[in-house]
Amino acid sequence: MQTPSSDPSERVGPAFSVDGMLLARNKTRQAIEDIATRIRPGMIEEDAVAMAKRTLIDAGLALSWHPTRVRFGANTMKAMRQASAPGVALGEHDIFFLDIAPRLDAWEGDGGKSYVVGDDPGQARCARDAEALFHDVRGVWLRERLSGQALYAYADRQARAMGWELNFDLPGHRVSDFPHAAIHTGSLADLAIRPSEMRWILEIHLRDPQCRYGAFFEDMLLDDAHYPA
Repeated sequence: MQTPSSDPSERVGPAFSVDGMLLARNKTRQAIEDIATRIRPGMIEEDAVAMAKRTLIDAGLALSWHPTRVRFGANTMKAMRQASAPGVALGEHDIFFLDIAPRLDAWEGDGGKSYVVGDDPGQARCARDAEALFHDVRGVWLRERLSGQALYAYADRQARAMGWELNFDLPGHRVSDFPHAAIHTGSLADLAIRPSEMRWILEIHLRDPQCRYGAFFEDMLLDDAHYPA
């Protein structure tokens, strides 16, 4: 593991633990998959959110520092702080994403991923591209030691080359022992130093230029050992 910088933006709290952060992250990723398998066409978005919260609680995770979000269809275009249009049902050929931020004991988890049902090729490509761009940017972070600002500038260029718009209302953020906001509230996209691993969440939210749908992927910045080959 790299040695974190001494920059104030990368401080941690007294309960910080690498093992704890990784356990929270791994349980978050598993919860995302568990929730996604329970979502079916015809489900109403609000019911999916309630189901996601129950799934997290049943997994021993606390509902923590930002709302549990499930977004269906056109609501996947919206920034996270925008409320979903109410009563949206998942269609037979549709896209949805999850954005969850549970807490395991003292440690924050945060993760998101997009899924498609049916066979709309544009939606499927958007979901694939959001995850692929996350890993593209993560690879640049590993190889080139760029600042957070440079990483998001790169992500913006790549998103445009792929035919999407990158939503800068989701600019990445700190993660730590709870609450990270007591340590640092600035975004990854504004960070002037190279972000250290186990400290930052990289967020990628792609939007269709025709405003039909979007796709989202986020995870902690980690090296390749934490991802399947």
